[in-house]
Amino acid sequence: MKKTIDGKALVYCEGAFNTPNGKTAHGLVRFTERYEVVGVLDAKYAGQDAGEVLDGKANGIPIFASIDEAAKALSKSGNTPKTLVIGLAPDGGRLPSEAKGTIKKALRKGWNVDSGLHDFLTNDPEMVKLGHENGGRIRDVRKTPDRDTLHFFTGDIEKVDCLKLAILGTDSALGKRTTAWIIVHAFRKAGLKAEMIGTGQTAWMQGAKYSMVMDSCINDFVSGEIEYAVVSAFENEDPDVIVIEGQGSLMNPAYPGGFEILAAGRPDFVIMQHAPKRIEYDGFPGYKLHSLKEQINAVEVISGKKVIAITVNHDLMESDEEILEACKNITLETKLPAYDVLRFGADQLVSILKEQLK
Repeated sequence: MKKTIDGKALVYCEGAFNTPNGKTAHGLVRFTERYEVVGVLDAKYAGQDAGEVLDGKANGIPIFASIDEAAKALSKSGNTPKTLVIGLAPDGGRLPSEAKGTIKKALRKGWNVDSGLHDFLTNDPEMVKLGHENGGRIRDVRKTPDRDTLHFFTGDIEKVDCLKLAILGTDSALGKRTTAWIIVHAFRKAGLKAEMIGTGQTAWMQGAKYSMVMDSCINDFVSGEIEYAVVSAFENEDPDVIVIEGQGSLMNPAYPGGFEILAAGRPDFVIMQHAPKRIEYDGFPGYKLHSLKEQINAVEVISGKKVIAITVNHDLMESDEEILEACKNITLETKLPAYDVLRFGADQLVSILKEQLK
């Protein structure tokens, strides 16, 4: 059995796999140290391989139409899950009513349930009762910790003298977290110590040791929690580089994010994630995406730090040639190197970033 923090897991993503609303499931299918993902639930892709559907590369994670079908097949293969993980990431973080039946079935089986949504399962008396009766634990990852455990900004961030990189973006649901992990792993492959700072529920679910959940943290403590995560990673791990996952984008009308990371995480450089084919902000027709140059300028004016490279989301691009042409055009427009690290890896990007190590 693969060594993980929380053992085998089945990921619920009904109706959302391979869409922006399934990004938590996508992260877990691509990489997690917290769980061994043994299956995904989404009837639309039942019978297919999750990696094949998502990235065109099979990874041995089957997709099932229902929890009953999954439980039967996984029991036969010796892969019975310990946990059902809610892999949905819908706008507003609300739990679809049809998901509740599946969650209750999981609890009746004695499984644990982990959810990163804003609808807290631990507020549902029936689910809590089912968990207690059958020995299953319910965790609401996005539930704000008690105020007396939260941290206020102190200025200790100035003691952190390793290279700090922030992965910001031009929109939400763009792949910033995936890019952050790919860069962390590429640094490690190059023999350097790299730490990931998670700022959302999915990074925590993927096993990010130093993380906070930005969009459910009490506003007064957001900067302090970001600082505390970065300082803790620096003091405990003595890394060469710290990579901070971004949230939303500075100009997104619904998910304005990144300012706190710039202000409190105080990165040395910013890497900007961008989807060249995206015209409007994700999920908000009529809200035209600000241009890449405008967004780079906003980051640099606010932080006083440089955007050092662009990472490309290849959504709606059909070939490697089209992706490489898009990267070339971005470089011509911005005078910055551009890479699709999900498709081609981050070795080239890391070779540039290594020049900035302290």
